[in-house]
Amino acid sequence: MNTGLSRPKDQIRWLLLEGISPSATDVLAASGYTNVQLLKTALDKDALKEALQGVHILGIRSRTQVDAEILEAAQTLVAVGCFSVGTNQVDLVSANRRGITVFNAPFSNTRSVAELTVAEIVMLMRGSFQKSMAAHNGRWLKSAAGSNEVRGKTLGIVGYGNIGSQLSMLAEAMGMRVIYFDQTDKLRHGNVEPTGTLHALLEASDVVSLHLPQTPETRGMIGRAEIAAMKKGAYLINNARGTVLDIDALADALKSGHLAGAAVDVFPSEPKSNDEEFLSPLRGLDNVILTPHVGGSTEEAQERIGEEVARRLVEYSDVGSTIGAVNFPQVQLPKGTENTRFIQVQRNTPGELGKLNDLFAKWKVNIAAQHYQTDGEVGYVVLDADGPVENAVTLLEEIRKLSGTIRARLLNRV
Repeated sequence: MNTGLSRPKDQIRWLLLEGISPSATDVLAASGYTNVQLLKTALDKDALKEALQGVHILGIRSRTQVDAEILEAAQTLVAVGCFSVGTNQVDLVSANRRGITVFNAPFSNTRSVAELTVAEIVMLMRGSFQKSMAAHNGRWLKSAAGSNEVRGKTLGIVGYGNIGSQLSMLAEAMGMRVIYFDQTDKLRHGNVEPTGTLHALLEASDVVSLHLPQTPETRGMIGRAEIAAMKKGAYLINNARGTVLDIDALADALKSGHLAGAAVDVFPSEPKSNDEEFLSPLRGLDNVILTPHVGGSTEEAQERIGEEVARRLVEYSDVGSTIGAVNFPQVQLPKGTENTRFIQVQRNTPGELGKLNDLFAKWKVNIAAQHYQTDGEVGYVVLDADGPVENAVTLLEEIRKLSGTIRARLLNRV
């Protein structure tokens, strides 16, 4: 695969889908990138294949699916920016094998999701949603029955990562007792306490809030048995991933009265556009707050995400730095030098680095600095040649001809 970014900035094509925040294009414009196509919607597979012809860098949010077939068809693609926290919409293994880096924004919407969760806890425990809908229908439900303060109640957080830990601090500030369950040992904040098992958390919590990534281990993690283990009259919130929770089991528990209410922002199957009908067994239940996957959809979060991912993509394009890539070796590179930088993504097999160094020795090019990291099936090599290199483009073509090269490019005066 002999494609790369060894070209002027105005010839590097960007495709940004799904209405990515203008903060991203502001970063690109300030960095000298002007060949940017913007679309407000996601694209289906065939349309995406066509749109990616000649595109070097793709920006998406959560609805666009970039699988192995898409990556195979996108011969010029070198990087994907997920303007979101998750990256499950991209086949990371296939991208890695093709030398395509994938970046995301793992922290930018943390506060937004935590704030929504706090609001839902209060709304659920006060029965505010049912009272609001009744008022819209002309009924006046002025009563304290079943309406409770959150102070003194126990919040159980399943998944104590960036969002879970942020939520714990907000909940404690409101006077809640906070416990958590996580598969890995985490640094605790405030007075939060871990539980030894998931079932111990479920049995002790007045509110259970899920904040898990989508992995094979978390798929279906909260099913009928787990919901049955929860306190009668407890509340369940899922602002994590739709595959974590058995929606049918939740609907049955709500209808039977075992759970007093729920709030769900993510679903196993979601509409691909605002024009498609949303289908769910939770529809019509007045003790359920349904939101259309907007946990991180605040203007502040989207602005931060736009800036963060765009800057990482610019750093990769301009300098070759891969800090923040989720499927690639992490390399932080200096900029502002007078060197000529050669970048090679190679197959991680014995002898490949030696072949590359032998080629530079053959061309009598002095190497001022070398950075090399491996990750899975690929190695990432950055060679800074001392000063300008005569016939650098020809040397680049020789690098691309090496049997282990997946892709290569060069940067002058980085």
